[in-house]
Amino acid sequence: MLLPPRFASWFAGRGWRPRPHQLSVLETAQSGADVLLVAPTGGGKTLAGFLPSLVELAETGERGRLHTLYVSPLKALATDIARNLLDPVGEMALGLRVETRTGDTPADRRARQRAHPPEILLTTPESLLLLLSRPDAAEAFAGLSRIVIDEVHALAGIKRGDQLSLCLARLRLLAPEARRIGLSATVAWPDSLRAFVGTPEQPATLIEAPRGTPPALSMMLPEAHVPWSGRMGLAGASVILRRIEQADTTIVFVNTRAQSELLFAALWRINENTLPIALHHGSLDIEQRRRVEAAMARGTRGEGRDRLRAVIATSSLDLGIDWGGVDQVIQVGAPKGVSRLLQRIGRANHRMDEASNAVLVPANRFEVLECQAAIAGVEAMELDGEHPRPGGLDVLAQHILLMAASAPFTADALFDEVRLAAPYAALSRRDFDDTLGFVEDGGYALHAYERYRKLFRDSAGLIQIRGERVARQARMNAGTIVEAPVLKVRMGGPRGFTLGEIEESFANALRPGDAFLFAGRKLCFQRLRETVVEVSEGGPGDPVVPTYAGSKYPLTSGLAARVRRMLHDPSAWSAYPEPVREWLELQRERSLLPGPDDLLVEVFPRHGRFFLVAYCFEGRNAHQTLGMLLTRRLSRDGAAPLGFVATDYALALWCANPPGDIPLLFAPDMLGDDLEDWMAESSMLRRTFRNVAVIAGLIERQHPGQTGTRRQVTINSDLIYDVLRRHQPDHVLLRATRAEASGGLTDVDRLADMLVRVQDHIRVARLSRVSPLAIPVMLDIGREFVRNEADEDALLAETEALLAEAKGEAEPSTEELVLAPGHAQELRRLTRTPGGRERGRDRARERRRRTIPGGGRGLPA
Repeated sequence: MLLPPRFASWFAGRGWRPRPHQLSVLETAQSGADVLLVAPTGGGKTLAGFLPSLVELAETGERGRLHTLYVSPLKALATDIARNLLDPVGEMALGLRVETRTGDTPADRRARQRAHPPEILLTTPESLLLLLSRPDAAEAFAGLSRIVIDEVHALAGIKRGDQLSLCLARLRLLAPEARRIGLSATVAWPDSLRAFVGTPEQPATLIEAPRGTPPALSMMLPEAHVPWSGRMGLAGASVILRRIEQADTTIVFVNTRAQSELLFAALWRINENTLPIALHHGSLDIEQRRRVEAAMARGTRGEGRDRLRAVIATSSLDLGIDWGGVDQVIQVGAPKGVSRLLQRIGRANHRMDEASNAVLVPANRFEVLECQAAIAGVEAMELDGEHPRPGGLDVLAQHILLMAASAPFTADALFDEVRLAAPYAALSRRDFDDTLGFVEDGGYALHAYERYRKLFRDSAGLIQIRGERVARQARMNAGTIVEAPVLKVRMGGPRGFTLGEIEESFANALRPGDAFLFAGRKLCFQRLRETVVEVSEGGPGDPVVPTYAGSKYPLTSGLAARVRRMLHDPSAWSAYPEPVREWLELQRERSLLPGPDDLLVEVFPRHGRFFLVAYCFEGRNAHQTLGMLLTRRLSRDGAAPLGFVATDYALALWCANPPGDIPLLFAPDMLGDDLEDWMAESSMLRRTFRNVAVIAGLIERQHPGQTGTRRQVTINSDLIYDVLRRHQPDHVLLRATRAEASGGLTDVDRLADMLVRVQDHIRVARLSRVSPLAIPVMLDIGREFVRNEADEDALLAETEALLAEAKGEAEPSTEELVLAPGHAQELRRLTRTPGGRERGRDRARERRRRTIPGGGRGLPA
């Protein structure tokens, strides 16, 4: 297909030739079809996405209306795209206005955009939802011709994706001629994404670009030793700094914000040449993040002798910020998924025809296996990620209310519209009506309260919102991201400057004079003033590091399966460093190695307790759930469980008495009554309900002039949760809560798959001492309580003792370790099987409770 002369000249002037997939997108889009383009980073996806719009606007000369809507998962990405799009628009003299509309857009600019819309508007799912909730939405979007959805894979399958899909369904109604173009670099489930970009009945046309030059991947280990356990990767700081020195510009990716702070501090301690290194994560002040992004952009263009040499980043830089001059990516800690690793690798070079250079730095011995498996997965292009799940009913509730704020509707029409969204294609009429009924008046248990009456039906049967006040409240509380309440961190007193935000729960634990690490600085806590944490520079003693809820990635099932295969295959061990090979050889000599479909369970005595270690390789969430359920079964069997700890690879439990029939413990029926009982009494369901209630609008985070505290939200949601369980146990929000808990926090589906897979494949090794493979998880038990240098010394001594025992050079320790205060009481709560009078279990409950020793001796979970 030939480009129009103006565009052909622009390509030639840049020394470029349009790639075949760019021309294919243009041709398919002009034919009237929706398109999903899958192309590697650096393949010109963004230009391909906008090319149909630019060509059409150039040919028609039409101006003064919104023609193209671009939706990005990140505000920073929308800003970056706007900056890069201005170059071709200006150089071809197209005379187009390209503007962004996000939560950072000033009010006066938002008003101007409504009155005089730009031809191309770049926004986020949240801002799009607010635009659609306006009474003038039908007029504003009536002339829309194109919708470009960037990084589709990062949205599909999560609640923000549910939200966006419902918005796209509304746009299909308001602008039926608008065609969509989805862009993605990594797609594990192409058919699902085709339906997401198009509709379930008419999926988007898939266009795949050539893979491009394979990345150059390697693994780099700490100089001194390969750590047995831990997840921060700080032992590799010296080799990481050396790699930074050898390159012009580097992005160092880590998996959590706490890890980024610790690694940044570790690098600065040894940065004798004072190389300019920055820190970037989502809790830092937005101005600081923008300064870092601008410095990276300048540095990659080679400007200035003191250009930024590296940035330590979390997922805040995962997606396509276009820094073409980044020489290498360093991933510290295991990537937890092949697709995630590919996404991060793509930030290096950002060119399709050149290899991206990336180095993996594992934090412990199991992560060596995972990193090697991830490298093999990239070479085989085995993309992973969980299959997109059905849309959340809490998101649907929020959408219904905001659409009512825009215009009245009938239930039948909205039901048909919602089912155009791929996540809701299989939505039942019962679930829709129950969700609509909840939005209307709260449902049976809550309809008597005026505050929950938000919709009404007029004489014509149209559903309308109950006034502008309800609409304003709905807009203030829009969005699917429910974060723990945060407080501003400010240095220099009330008129000082803001460094970023930390979670309220962490701030409440600080006392004046306490030191903590944040924004790459050691800070001293002074006082908490309203919603501001006032700090000064420095502080005595070892600093603590803020942690953030939900910041850990789960290990994908595909990568876990590859780790199991490689672990079982000695011919693959040649790729591992010598210490890891010796570790596995010692395990094969002293115990067993799990097979690809096996579950290895080791049982051995230590510290006067009996340990059970199961090597499941199903991720931390699934292992936490399994640990809770196993403690209940062990309690009934008289083993008197005292605690457990879960990692991504293994689960370790310890008991006062030896466990009995191991295969029977792992019978799949544990996901029946045991799971139901545990979930019914667990605080986990309450926490999940809290998030569901906030998204659905039952609990409001914000009111005009004030913000609800976490304690207020918790008390309100807990009270309503109890009311609903008592009076309407099948309430739609309780159903939504159970669905979310089963898929996310508990990973029940994945756990169920594992229990079925390993039946008749459970290999039990009853040992007289700890095994080599168990050492990392045994050390994680103690690592949970490392706070200072003395604790580190104790952990090092424990490492040496465990290794000597595993090698047979020392006898197992029989010394008892004392339980942390209050742990025995908590353990009784966790291991008690709840009994209800209605089911006649009182005697059974008391009998099970008596199996828990009152002294509470053992290790903390």
